Amino acid sequence: MSEQPLDLRKSMQIIRRHWRTVGLVAVLGAVAGAGYAHVNPPLKSSAALVAFPFNIKDISSQVVIVTSNEVLKKALPDVRTRMSLQTLQGDVKAKELTPDIVSIGADGKTAAEAENIANAVAASFMAYVGSDNSAAGKVPTRLLQSATSAAGLRSTTFAIIASAIGAVLGALIGAIGVLAVGHRDRRLRLRDQIADAIGVPVIASLAVRHPSTAADWAKLLDGYQPSNAIARRLHNALHYLGLSRPRPGRPPGACSITVLSLSTDKRALALGPQLAVFAASQGIRTALVIGPQQDTNVAAALHTACAAQPARRSGHLQVAVAGPDSLLSWPDAALIIAVAVVSGRAPEMGDLLPTNSTVLGVSAGVVSAEELALISASAGALGRQIDGILVADPYSSDPTTGRIPQLGITRRVQPTRLTSVTMGTEQ
Repeated sequence: MSEQPLDLRKSMQIIRRHWRTVGLVAVLGAVAGAGYAHVNPPLKSSAALVAFPFNIKDISSQVVIVTSNEVLKKALPDVRTRMSLQTLQGDVKAKELTPDIVSIGADGKTAAEAENIANAVAASFMAYVGSDNSAAGKVPTRLLQSATSAAGLRSTTFAIIASAIGAVLGALIGAIGVLAVGHRDRRLRLRDQIADAIGVPVIASLAVRHPSTAADWAKLLDGYQPSNAIARRLHNALHYLGLSRPRPGRPPGACSITVLSLSTDKRALALGPQLAVFAASQGIRTALVIGPQQDTNVAAALHTACAAQPARRSGHLQVAVAGPDSLLSWPDAALIIAVAVVSGRAPEMGDLLPTNSTVLGVSAGVVSAEELALISASAGALGRQIDGILVADPYSSDPTTGRIPQLGITRRVQPTRLTSVTMGTEQ
């Protein structure tokens, strides 16, 4: 019984997440309904009343005669709208109102057309039953009431109703479609789902920039200014890692972090640079290092931006590109942040820079639990422990925090001394 509410909640989350798609299909349904109303306008109905003598014995047979071929054929010349006998038969209906009154009704696209058909058929019927050729015998009749008015929906009203029905059907189809796709989607969207996948807490979640060129990355490195809320989250992440403020007596270059992301998750690449720029703005002398990348295409623009100006970018921030050819260190850096990108399907971490701690950067709704488990296992095989998770662009509707309850007390990584990193500038 407990699984049903969970499934319903998940379904509602999927629909809310794809509300634009559902809305678009609903709009298309409304347009289709309006188009149907334009092509098939509502029919108008009108009726003429024919009276018989009070002593007529079988009026039901007269009702049948109204729609007979003999009556309708003679009515066709008087119908102003060109139509076949079969069409006329479909548009004409007769019924007994009283034991001596027959109603002859007709449908038409317009009120005038409906009235014309009803009157033409009534005249033909009266002429037929008043002749000697009548199948039920000659019977005197009189026109009690001609068809002078027609009833039916107005075109605008019908169009509104058709559009509404089309919108509802479209929304239903759209919802079924996104649910069918969403239930097969294994990407993790909630912070708790991301944290539970590998048992590591989310230490910060924040909106990230999406630079696409080297110039865009240079602007981020030179002028990134987080909002107060994001600044607080970044401060908490540094505090969790034991890096929230420079400590007196801490040896230079004592702290280093690898911010690891997946090649399939380009948005998460900005997490490391934004953390580095923020740390520098807090007075922490920070070195941002673009480490060897398993997928060079993902970080190509960032690589270019850092390689073009490897010198100091601000009073407390330096940037560089790592390479295997020379030894490069920052004796005055209190924090080194290395950015690395690996494949989600076959992560190889043998070339990653040695750092005190490793933080995994992921975007909400991009990675799966299988990918996170694989990268965590690959890191563990090399003696690396994933110490925390940074989540990029969390969903505004995500009520979770990504904190692992069983951890109890907040864990702080105690860094070991790191005096240099092996790297070199690439040409």
